[in-house]
Amino acid sequence: MEPIFDNRDEDTERLERRLQRLERMRREKQRQEEKRRMIKRLLPLGTGAVALVIILVVAIVSLLRKPEANETQMQAQIETPVEQSVEVITEEEASEEEISTAEEVPINYEFVSTSETATIYSEEVISSHAILVDESTDTIVASKGDKERISPASMTKVLTVLVAAEQITEAQLDDMFTMTLEITDYAYVNDCSSVGFLDGEKVTVRDLFYGTVLPSGGDAAVGLATYIAGSHEAFVDLMNEKLDELGLSGSAHFTNCVGLYDENHYCTVYDMAVIMKAAMHNDMCREFLSAHSYTTAPTTEHPKGITISNWFLRRIEDKETGGEVIGGKTGYVVQSKSCAVSYGTFAGGTPYICVTAGSSSSWQCIYDQVEIYNRYVPDVG
Repeated sequence: MEPIFDNRDEDTERLERRLQRLERMRREKQRQEEKRRMIKRLLPLGTGAVALVIILVVAIVSLLRKPEANETQMQAQIETPVEQSVEVITEEEASEEEISTAEEVPINYEFVSTSETATIYSEEVISSHAILVDESTDTIVASKGDKERISPASMTKVLTVLVAAEQITEAQLDDMFTMTLEITDYAYVNDCSSVGFLDGEKVTVRDLFYGTVLPSGGDAAVGLATYIAGSHEAFVDLMNEKLDELGLSGSAHFTNCVGLYDENHYCTVYDMAVIMKAAMHNDMCREFLSAHSYTTAPTTEHPKGITISNWFLRRIEDKETGGEVIGGKTGYVVQSKSCAVSYGTFAGGTPYICVTAGSSSSWQCIYDQVEIYNRYVPDVG
């Protein structure tokens, strides 16, 4: 048995530092907001009014500094600074400044335990590994085995769509990609879930994204990887680079974009919670992970398209969780059993991330998550 260490003091200090950093960022954001409001109040005055105000201010300052100056000297002192320093800030520039300021606020990808973090213990939770994170404070609400290695199975595809989304623009979603026999055979030979795309079928990149998430299509995932990086292998390199960027390279490593079992394809439920946070903060990924159903574009092979569904979201939406599950992705391989990662809002709109692995069935995996949300999300008020 591994020794158990009490890291409570260290974790509490890390949380306090995190909260202090958030408070500093909040104050800085308030200062920037006040600055923008001041700019917007001046904008309606018009260019002429702003220039007039500045001229008057400069004139008064000049008079106070050199009362003995004659009229000609004073006029020269007024005109020269105005001509050189008046800068008219347009609404477009003010908007750009606001966007720039928003981008300056970094996203935290580290979750910490506190003295209130609970150990998940319930006869109704079959999953052997689980974590529940309050994403608004980046604190671990409850967990068990959250730092132990698991096989992520098709939860892998959350990272697949995140890496792909970061490599393209919105316009490229309408690009066409031709499926190949090598891609469709990969899904068939490895007994992967599949959208049903055929060799030679021309599909949109958008369909590859939806196909990767909703039915967990291996054909769509490998097609997406090939479109982005030129080959499956090159795309996997990008995936591991992203794990390193998220600070997870010490505990996570992927060998494929689908989630096939490999002894070198692993992560923890903690790692998967971090990946899910990054994905849900990407607008493109959030769209795909939140979709309940979708019909692919018509092709010669499929004139009516292919209707696909995210069965996890469709099954959990009518369960009483105390909130709303917005996005999710499931997975299954023999080595990890049934697993899932979900993102939802609870307790008055607070965002939470739940990851479970090692459940006995796809249905039980859903019940595990429902129980965790109900038992460990704090009541409002």
